[in-house]
Amino acid sequence: MIDRRQLLRAATLGLATLSLPPLALAAMPGHGGTAAFGWRGQNFLLHGKPLVIRGGEMHIGRIPRAHWRARLRMLRAMGLNTVGTYLFWNLHEPRPGRFDFEGQNDIAAFVRIAQEEGVWVILRPGPYACAEWEFGGFPAWLLKTPDLRVRTNDPRFVAAATRYLEAVGGQLAPLQIHRGGPILMTQVENEYGSFGSDHGYLASIRDALRAAGFDGLLYTADGPTERMLGGGTLPDVLATVNFGDDAAGSFAAFARHRQGVPRMAGEFYPGWFDHWGERHHTAADPARVARNLQWMLERDISFSLYMFHGGTSFGFMNGANDSATEPYQPDTSSYDYGAPLDEAGRPTPAFHALRALIGGHLPAGETLPVVPPSPPMIAIAPVTLDASAPLQSLLGEPVRAVRPLTMEALDQAYGFVWYRARLPAAGKGVLQVGDVRDMALLYQDGRRLGTLDRRRGDTALELEVQAGVPLDLLVENLGRINYGPRMVDERKGLLGPVRFAGKPVLDWEMHPLPLDDLSALRFSPGTPAAPAFHRGRFVLDALGDSFIDMRGWGRGHVWINGHHLGRYWHIGPQQTLLVPAQWLRRGENEVVVLELERDAPPLRVQGLVDPVFETPDVVQG
Repeated sequence: MIDRRQLLRAATLGLATLSLPPLALAAMPGHGGTAAFGWRGQNFLLHGKPLVIRGGEMHIGRIPRAHWRARLRMLRAMGLNTVGTYLFWNLHEPRPGRFDFEGQNDIAAFVRIAQEEGVWVILRPGPYACAEWEFGGFPAWLLKTPDLRVRTNDPRFVAAATRYLEAVGGQLAPLQIHRGGPILMTQVENEYGSFGSDHGYLASIRDALRAAGFDGLLYTADGPTERMLGGGTLPDVLATVNFGDDAAGSFAAFARHRQGVPRMAGEFYPGWFDHWGERHHTAADPARVARNLQWMLERDISFSLYMFHGGTSFGFMNGANDSATEPYQPDTSSYDYGAPLDEAGRPTPAFHALRALIGGHLPAGETLPVVPPSPPMIAIAPVTLDASAPLQSLLGEPVRAVRPLTMEALDQAYGFVWYRARLPAAGKGVLQVGDVRDMALLYQDGRRLGTLDRRRGDTALELEVQAGVPLDLLVENLGRINYGPRMVDERKGLLGPVRFAGKPVLDWEMHPLPLDDLSALRFSPGTPAAPAFHRGRFVLDALGDSFIDMRGWGRGHVWINGHHLGRYWHIGPQQTLLVPAQWLRRGENEVVVLELERDAPPLRVQGLVDPVFETPDVVQG
């Protein structure tokens, strides 16, 4: 995702001029028989005739599979003809060499549904996605190799990325337009000019895509600055430009880089995403969005709205930002984005406004489809959580090492690690750590001593401790950085060295807590002190999406019938968690809440038909 502050300067920068020869067009099988897709001059050509791509972005990892078709029908109803979608490598290769393209991860099924609904597809396979997704989509196991550098020509990274893209090609190369599918274009890497300018690396990703069978049209997408377009493009690959405002200025900057090629906004932003502890982003200024979109429509310029529908970063899949000018900022589980289609898939006022605008610029003979009904919503009645289990009950046999190991060194991707060590002294002293990634709760003998919070830059804390009693640190991964140069070393857990009162703390015990399976929990009446799980059961006779209201709770996670909804945090702005109807069932249901901070939580939740976004005045957790 391009930084808006960088975009504000885009139109004033001079860019090198580079022109590309038009691509050869060939007869290609597509919808309804023969099709041809390519470009000549400033036009994309489909069936030999100009095509304006009116696109919108959605991600299958953020939308339950049962909703894919409904969301695509909403996209068509707004007047769009193309869906853009990232692939997230960490979903499709959770372990090295073990690929998952089934069920929720069946990207080929999504592409086929798009074709059935008359929607073209722009494929964005990465290997890097950004997208406010955990580690930009990279699998955490890459970081198990201590000095591996992502997004570089490090041969170990390129080999892993090539293997992944080959697997993607096996699923999706047959669905390119010239082979009978709806995929018009495939992106090479993603916004690489915002990260670097190693054209050798970029070419290696292009070559990996070609070798994987993506022999159709390739393209790149970057922001409209000399650094971004210069660093992120290749001479033989079509380029597009990303921006959130000033379409005229952005394309003027792009023209100083390339001419005689189709103009396309690879990403045009009608909204924005949220960080914990900050104000909620609603839809962008309607007048600005309409002004820029109308400018493009009047000139037959292609575009893709990022996002048309954001959805939810379920489980531990949210990303984070960190830069030289901003502290570590984890993203919320909600990816509502202020998009035209809200988190639950319902049209917003922006949807109807943009639909009217697009409807006024349709080609002759094309009409807007009727807007489908919104998905049903239910308000789940209040549920009492009357059984609990301490988090410590999940601790098994520890891993032992002289110094603390990172989460990746423990062969763990997400969740928590429980660190334990005996301190070299008693009484008052300062505990110093190399770094904490990202939040550590400190305990001794069950008594909470304090918090180390990466958002505040905490690396030291004054403690008063007892002799002979171990110190416990519960460290949570709040989401790996997904954008910028700091993502290359985004290992999680407790990073050493650790010292107390000036003396090294050695001989650690570590308990991985990925929380991907809660079946070992044994619930009983009573309310143990945090951190603890709390369980409740409820009965439904009708199904629909709902939003679980977590106001009054502190910080933690929620599961419904074993499905991990995501993170809640009283600092906001997100105060509710989306529950997809597909994860509920008629009859008895189960909700489990992990509360990390509050010893006396309300032990009660309920479902609402609308989300709640509130940011309390105190934004530090």
